[in-house]
Amino acid sequence: MATEKEKYSMASMGFLEAAVKISHTSPDIPAEVQLSMREHFLRRTQRMQRQTTEPASSTRHSSFKRHLPRQMQVGSLDLGDDYYVDEQPTSIGRIKPELYKQMTTDNDDSGNSKSDKNCGKINFSLRYDYENEMLLVKILKAFDLPAKDLCGSSDPYVKIYLLPDRKQKFQTRVHRKTLNPTFDESFQFPVPYDELPVRKLHLSVFDFDRFSRHDMIGEVILDNLFEVSDLSRETSIWRDIQYATSESVDLGEIMFSLCYLPTAGRLTLTVIKCRNLKAMDITGYSDPYVKVSLICDGRRLKKKKTTTKKNTLNPTYNEAIIFDIPPESMDQVSLHISVMDYDLVGHNEIIGVCRLGSGAEGLGRDHWNEMLAYPRKPIAHWHPLVEPKKSEKEPLIRAICKATGSAYSLLSIYLSDENESPATSTFPYGLI
Repeated sequence: MATEKEKYSMASMGFLEAAVKISHTSPDIPAEVQLSMREHFLRRTQRMQRQTTEPASSTRHSSFKRHLPRQMQVGSLDLGDDYYVDEQPTSIGRIKPELYKQMTTDNDDSGNSKSDKNCGKINFSLRYDYENEMLLVKILKAFDLPAKDLCGSSDPYVKIYLLPDRKQKFQTRVHRKTLNPTFDESFQFPVPYDELPVRKLHLSVFDFDRFSRHDMIGEVILDNLFEVSDLSRETSIWRDIQYATSESVDLGEIMFSLCYLPTAGRLTLTVIKCRNLKAMDITGYSDPYVKVSLICDGRRLKKKKTTTKKNTLNPTYNEAIIFDIPPESMDQVSLHISVMDYDLVGHNEIIGVCRLGSGAEGLGRDHWNEMLAYPRKPIAHWHPLVEPKKSEKEPLIRAICKATGSAYSLLSIYLSDENESPATSTFPYGLI
């Protein structure tokens, strides 16, 4: 029986013979050439067989035999959906979409939580006095207020309105460095009983700041005054203080009249009274006086002031201030009215200002033009107080002066109300 190698050789020879004869129509190749070609292909076939035979591993390489790659039948693999579901990739570099969804949800919640944020609680009581037609509001205490100062505390006080009327408001005393103040203060709102269903109680909690605008901690709005009881007896109410920053601190209003006599060239400004002024002292009150300055081309020509009223936010003056202004100069001048808080120690602070003149804005311009249109007739209006416009150079100048003690003291004396000569002042008005 022929071995497998012999069978393979015979088959190869048959294949070679068939391949050598290119065509039946071509002339036969000489016998010598066919014999040499047969021997050549036979040797080549044997060499190919030796190359395809797996070589025997030596003892030195026997340890690597287990590391030879395994044969994998790729055609038999099923790469369907189950393969990807069962696959468990490592945590490194793996993207988890559910985490991004969770982060988005958290961000949305944090944005909404700010508007729904509680800023502590406040306790107050309500009672209606049917005989005198008075709503009695008593601010009892607050609890767990947020810290507004760097020391981790606050100086809270409460403003009380009976909406929609915002002209009449009350304010508690300021309590120093506490997050749990006890007020125990009562206030009376004159209001007919029939109007109570359309009134709303508005409590605004503020943090007192001596040198800047008071920070609003939050607010409570009681839409229905009969929500708890019929108000026939005193009822205690607890409410969460809701986060709010939209309401600005009221600086107050001032009422004065203007009267101009063209023939005498005399302008009379009568300061009548102020109301709802900003509290500048820790007691919850101020010591206000009014300063009126005559301005021309950005320079202060003259200034005058009223007397000081102690410990009040609603002072009454009824004091006249007179300036001599020729008719031809009325379009070139303006009046700057400042409501000041007198301070025995330190500098007097500005509570708020308003401006009058042909170049003023809003009510300040309208009141001025009305005065000119109706000479010799006193015309009175309420004016809201606004924050003063400070010169951009003022903070730098004051910082330099503070760094040079004596120079700052000298400038302070020069700029003080008692020692400054208004007609000769060359400093920009924003510094005064």
